[in-house]
Amino acid sequence: MRINREIRADRVRLIAEDGTQIGVVPVREALRRAEEVGLDLVEIAPSAVPPVCKIINYGKLQYQITKKEKENRKAQHQVKVKEIKFKPNIDDHDFETKAKHAREFLLRGDKLRITCIFRGREMLHMSRGEEVVSKMCKLLEDIASVETPIKSMGKMITVVVAPNSKKSKEKKSEKDEDVQGPGIAH
Repeated sequence: MRINREIRADRVRLIAEDGTQIGVVPVREALRRAEEVGLDLVEIAPSAVPPVCKIINYGKLQYQITKKEKENRKAQHQVKVKEIKFKPNIDDHDFETKAKHAREFLLRGDKLRITCIFRGREMLHMSRGEEVVSKMCKLLEDIASVETPIKSMGKMITVVVAPNSKKSKEKKSEKDEDVQGPGIAH
């Protein structure tokens, strides 16, 4: 974006500070008008013929652009991959605690890697680890879906679970409402 004396065109289409179109004028006249008002001449559409320039406060424009970019970045949700690890002989209470944390991660919108780690003689009971991992997936299937199937890699069994999209959650809540009927509480 070029401003003031950086503008190279001979003639420009000028827009006043209040948004009214002045028309096609020489660059010198456009600069003179901008200086009279105490503002800057900013080239808004350089590819147009002739280029479009506006009389505005350049510092304020830069601030607004930066603010808008910051809001756009804030609106984006960065999906993180959280991980929950356990062993094949996990206790029921520990399993429930891990499931609770897994549910929190998925509801927040993060993906989840469920890992079962084997040590020593536990390697003989790989099927027990697969059972525990599939039990966790079954427990979370109401809010998530399996993204990558169960894989066995050396001393670990892993599966990646992703949260269901918001649209499918809305559809599911609509189906539940249809089944219950409007205004009927159970």
